[in-house]
Amino acid sequence: MSAIKTPESVAAFLRGRRIAVAGVSRQAGQAANAVFHKLKDSGYEVFPINPKASDLEGVKCYPDVGTVPGQLDGVVIATSPDVSVQIVRQCADRGVHHVWFHRSFGHGSVSDDAVRECQARGIDGIVGGCPLMFCEPIDFGHKCMRWWLQRQGRVPR
Repeated sequence: MSAIKTPESVAAFLRGRRIAVAGVSRQAGQAANAVFHKLKDSGYEVFPINPKASDLEGVKCYPDVGTVPGQLDGVVIATSPDVSVQIVRQCADRGVHHVWFHRSFGHGSVSDDAVRECQARGIDGIVGGCPLMFCEPIDFGHKCMRWWLQRQGRVPR
């Protein structure tokens, strides 16, 4: 695998330092939890969002984007697609300009309505993949997935 250039939308998202992750779970092993930990371990200030949890491993959870204190630079949406448009609207109301819809295989958090809502509200929406495929250091498995999914048009190129 040759080195792959990071798409500008991804680079812009990762330049932000305060990021919320919608969809974290009290159950270990969920995609949102992995994203939360990777960003946190990479030095980002990360805020877990789950309307049904008060904390994630000792870190305060927030019920929605609107309740996270301070400015947010971006939001990773790793929920079911039927709630992603609602989260995009919360981002617009908060002035968040970068949203990343998590998806590897299957639909992930992507919904056509949510993508259209990003376009209508002037939000840079990244459709597909996840920060684990781009946030250094990238593990071998995520490098392989990124390479494959980019060729399938399911991850930004």
